[in-house]
Amino acid sequence: MSTEGLSIPGISIAGSGPSAAERVRKRGLSLFGSVPRPAVVTFAIEAAAVILAVLDVWLVIPEKAQPYSIYLSGAACLAVVFRRKFPFLAVLVAVPGFLAGWAQLASMITLGMLATRRQLHWQTWVGAALVWMCRFVQWPLEDFAELSWREHILDGIYGVLVAGMPIAIGLLIGARTEISNKLAELATSRDRERRFHADAVRAEERARLAREMHDVVSHQITLIAMQAGALQAQTTDDHALETAQVIRTLSKRTLEELRSLVSVLRAGSDDDGPRAGINELDRLIRTSDVPVHLTVEHLPEALPNQVSAAAYRTVQECLTNVHKHAPGATATIRIQGEHGALKIEVRNERASRPTEGLPSGGHGLTGLAERARLLGGSFETSGTEDGGFRVRARYPLDR
Repeated sequence: MSTEGLSIPGISIAGSGPSAAERVRKRGLSLFGSVPRPAVVTFAIEAAAVILAVLDVWLVIPEKAQPYSIYLSGAACLAVVFRRKFPFLAVLVAVPGFLAGWAQLASMITLGMLATRRQLHWQTWVGAALVWMCRFVQWPLEDFAELSWREHILDGIYGVLVAGMPIAIGLLIGARTEISNKLAELATSRDRERRFHADAVRAEERARLAREMHDVVSHQITLIAMQAGALQAQTTDDHALETAQVIRTLSKRTLEELRSLVSVLRAGSDDDGPRAGINELDRLIRTSDVPVHLTVEHLPEALPNQVSAAAYRTVQECLTNVHKHAPGATATIRIQGEHGALKIEVRNERASRPTEGLPSGGHGLTGLAERARLLGGSFETSGTEDGGFRVRARYPLDR
């Protein structure tokens, strides 16, 4: 096996990037509660809301305040704590503290959360009416009755502002959340459409490959098998007879594998179907026409089908390359299973006979590198000091 044009660096595996839907969720939803915030941020927001509600009450309490007004205002500040789980109940608890006390900000905070969670539900309208009433009506009622009509109108206007502002903010947050969810659904739909399109393109390409393989490759191999059969029937030389028999056997085996591959391509399945595995290495080595030294160490009793097939194809390609590029050289194969992976090393000496000039495009080793990448392993090639060639592959077993 020569080193011309066959150097392939080791394969490193990188994880795929996030989908469009995931990017939309991370970018657009974390601000509105759809994605859980860190515990520290949530605690800071809750603490700030409670502190503001308490300060709104504590800074305006008169010296001769009635005890029940203080208690109701304290209950309204406490309602801010559980407003997320029970928004409507929190509004009902906060309203008396606003009517008979000074918990205006606590009522507005709970009403805003109710509008965020319920949007235009009837509970939101009830909460808005209660908050507006608390701002319009003054306690005690005797003081309210003494107000002029101008003061009533102004209190009604201020009540609309006090009740309307948290509802407007809540509706805005809810609308943004809904839009973000729709964008995430749209991104998911686009990802799904891309996958369907990619599947359709792959299916069309697989069908085209299946046609080419059947019409061209299968036809040529059939002709080879027929010519080998004719030679076997006409020759009397033992060596020529044995060669014809080997050619015919290999042709038939190749046709069987080719038909299996064509069936898989036609079916469009990701499973490669029945494949040769590591248990068939003995037959492969016997028919390879290459001197081989095989060493197997710590081989697991059961190998994943894909890893077993990859190991077989690695050895097969290496022996084929030895036969083409280094005729007469001895191949040393070492298969070792340890540390959750199957390691394969194939090394060959320098060619001892002139090469036959068989066609080679270098695609075999490239295919092995791609197979290793798909299995999450690595693949590398290098020359040896004595002019030979070395291939190392590693396939993880924990898939």
